[in-house]
This record gives sequence, C-alpha cells and structure tokens, in this order.
Amino acid sequence: MVSVRSVVDRVGPTLLHALQVPDDSPAVADVVIAEPGGALTLSAGDLVLGVATTGPGDAAELVKQSAAQGAAAVLLKPPLAAKPAVKRAAKASGIALIQVHAATSWAQLVWLLRTVLDALADESEDLDPGSGDLFRLADAVASVVDAPVTIEDTNSRVLAYSARQDLTDPARVATIMGRRIPDDVLARFRSRGVFRELSRGRQTIFVPAQRDGTLPRLIVPIRMGGELLGSMWAVVAGPVSDERAAAFADAAPVVALHLLRRRAHTDAQRRASAELLRAVLEGNANPRKAMAELDLSDEPHRVVVIEVTGGDGRDAEGLRLALLERISQGIGSRPVATELGGLLYAVVPDRPGPGGWAELRQALEAQPASRRGGAPRAAAGSPGGLGDLSASRAQADEALGLLRAEILHDRVIAFDEAWTALTLHRGATAAAAARVADLGPLSTLRAHDESGKAGYVQTLYEWLRHPGDPRAAARELRIHPNTLRYRMRKLLELVPLDLDDPDVRLALLTQLVAVRWS
Repeated sequence: MVSVRSVVDRVGPTLLHALQVPDDSPAVADVVIAEPGGALTLSAGDLVLGVATTGPGDAAELVKQSAAQGAAAVLLKPPLAAKPAVKRAAKASGIALIQVHAATSWAQLVWLLRTVLDALADESEDLDPGSGDLFRLADAVASVVDAPVTIEDTNSRVLAYSARQDLTDPARVATIMGRRIPDDVLARFRSRGVFRELSRGRQTIFVPAQRDGTLPRLIVPIRMGGELLGSMWAVVAGPVSDERAAAFADAAPVVALHLLRRRAHTDAQRRASAELLRAVLEGNANPRKAMAELDLSDEPHRVVVIEVTGGDGRDAEGLRLALLERISQGIGSRPVATELGGLLYAVVPDRPGPGGWAELRQALEAQPASRRGGAPRAAAGSPGGLGDLSASRAQADEALGLLRAEILHDRVIAFDEAWTALTLHRGATAAAAARVADLGPLSTLRAHDESGKAGYVQTLYEWLRHPGDPRAAARELRIHPNTLRYRMRKLLELVPLDLDDPDVRLALLTQLVAVRWS
C-alpha cells in the first residue's frame, strides 16, 4: 500500500508540504489533473492536482468533490492551499491537503509523482528482494551508459525509467507521463525502421537526432532464449563509442532476468484473479471478497462478453488477448477480464467516464475486422451490484446469442437496449417449444414454399407486420406492391384465412414469430 505520507516523504519537503493528512487516508493509486471547467471523474486513491484552480471558493469546492469520490489528497499551490476556507473544507471532508512549492512546474510534478508511485509500488510488490526493483535497475544502467534510460515492454509501454533527467526532450517527457511512447513519436521511430531492427536481434541501434528536436537514442533489445521481452532506450547527445554501446548492451541480460521474474509474478497474480472472476461470474464467490481482491469499485458494474472470430486453439486465444490489449490502451483503466468457453468476459463500471462501459463500448465499436475473421462482437448485461454479476453475465450471453444468430445487425449491444428483440426471441422460443407452428393452415403454406419458391410465409409475415401499408411490406420483401397483392391473393386461394379477424391475425403472427425468431 502506498500512503499519502510516504509519497510526500519520498518527493521531499523542497517541493511538497503536508498541511493535513488524516490517519485513515486511502492508499494512493494515481495522479489526476483537475481540468479547468471540466467534469471531475476520479477513482479511489487519486492525487488531485488543482492546476487551474484560481480562488479559495474553487479550491474548497475541488476539495469537497475530490473527497466525495474517494480521492487520497488534493495538491494546491500557495496561497490557496493555506486559505482558511480550503483547510476547513479538507478537515470537514477528511481528505489530505498538500501544498506544492510555488515555483514547481505542474508538468514536472506529474512526472515526479508518477516516478515515485511506480517506484513505491514496485518495491511493495517485492518481486525479488535480492535484485532490487526495475527503477533502481534503470538508475544503474543509466550510470553505465551515462545517459537517462527507459525500460519498455514489447508494446512500447514504460516499465521503469532512471531518475537522472539531465538530458531530455519532449518525446521522453511525453513517454514517461503517458507511460508509453506517444503514437506520433512511435510512428517516427517506426518509419526509421527501429522496431524492424529490434525484431532482427541487433545488439544496439543508434537513431540520430530528428528535425522535430527529438534527441538521438541508443536502443538495446532485451532478449532471453530468443524471445524479445522489451527494450532499453537511452537519450544521448550524439553517436557513442563502441565501448559505451557494448557496456549498455551488456546490461540487457540482467534486465531480461528481472523482466522474466516480473512476468512470472504477474502471470501468477493474473491466474489467481482470473479464477476468482470465473467464480464470480458463475455465482460461486463472495462479492465482498471479489471486490477487494479484484480491486472493483463499489458502484454498479456490467459484464461484457466479447467474441473474437478467426483462428482456433492457441491462435484464437492470442487474438482474444491481443484484443484486450488493444482496447485497454485507449481507455481509462484495464478491465477486469477472464476467458470462459472461448469467450472473453470483462467486468466494467457502468459509468460514462474513463474506464466505464461507455468508453469500452466505444473502443469495441472502433475495432476493425481481423485478417483471419470478422470484427469482434460484444454484448453487455444490465448494470447491477457485485452480487448480480452472474445474472449480468447470463444476460450478456443471451444478448450475444442474438448477434450470433444475426437477429440484430449491430456488433456491440447492451441487454437493456435490446428488449424488443429479446421479448420476441423469448416468446418465439416458448411458442416453438409448444409447437404452435404446427397448428392451423401455416404448415400448408410452409410445405408449398418448400416445394417451390412462392415465398408465401415471408409474404404473410410482412403483410401482418405492416397492417394497412402494403408499400412498406413490399419494400421489406424487395418486390413491387402489385406483386405483393398478387401473392396475397394466391395465398388466400391456397389456404382460406379470415384476415379481417384480429384473433386470426394475432395467432398467425405468433406462429410466424415462432418460426422466424426461435
């Protein structure tokens, strides 16, 4: 657990001064900038930076809103932080209040705070007490190569970086603040063939300075047993000597061992979380225990089921995991997810803000079709408490069934939005079980259609769906209205039906819905 006081102590009194820290302050999770005039959407344990706060009234309101959403602390610059109204609001709300040195750059503070949070979290994981954490390792490598260093995984996400920042540029700042190489910077490095060279197993790669001001980089792949685990990036002033490059490359095996240990630890945690989530979805786990161990917030959640087509066996599993990786990159937080029966299940809060169902839905709808199959299909159950997740999972499965049967033509739906289709489908399933379609003259029409191509059953269905509007019925059938009238006349010659009787029409429509929707 990373406490507010440990963060303040690690950053030091030169930059931060704790005006108030309650004993029961929540553990710190992340750093959030309160945007000017924007809606404040926080998660439990956030450090809230009052970047655009201008007066005591705004500052007090920010403190109250942050406390109401479970934030760990609010950080303000003088004189706002020490204003009596602000301190009273913090004390009444029970939230920590931290004063930031007036000359401190907010951007640099975000960077520094995230550095501290990552280092403290890595230390608390205690992956291997003998080898030290990745951040200390990055510092050691930076000393070897005499340059600031980042350690990244194969998806260009930053795992650790050195404390020294004597040589930096906007690309490095954006990479560390965003926890991954920004897309525009990534595109520039890709156009220079950097990632192609990494995959080929080059020992070191030198990238000269770029026109946009990006400084040169010395890059070393991190490999073990022929597998690429990640890479190390050093910001350098220019070409480096062979001895210095070799010393940088010699550090890669040590980092590789650490990444493998980290992966083993993470995989074990992921497997345990996946087993617990499966038990929750099947209704066999304690909701409160699941909430604590899966780090789920106390708010309504939805279960989302995702079907990825194309490939089978390990190939299909890879596609599902790749999809989860892609949709996680663009949303506020990685969904709690697991696999069941070849499907991917995710549990997400039912909220419009970051990390919620609305954002996940948008990410899913934006997913293109894969080369080996169609675009992913997804369905969400209704929102509910953590004890209702098994019911939400059943609803998601039922809604996905409508997509698979192509009864609905969307790719992503929510159970509570598809009530008309679900009502018809459930009614049709019950009617089919009762064999209502075998009653009356409908079987004669079906037999006639099977022996020829008259299309009487479909014609009657659209006629009944569009009472008094033969043009609309004809449009659905893609025929001329006169053709529709001719078919209905021939149909009634084959089976005499009193279509003026509302009960006859209702009985026929029930039969036809059972045939079409069950």
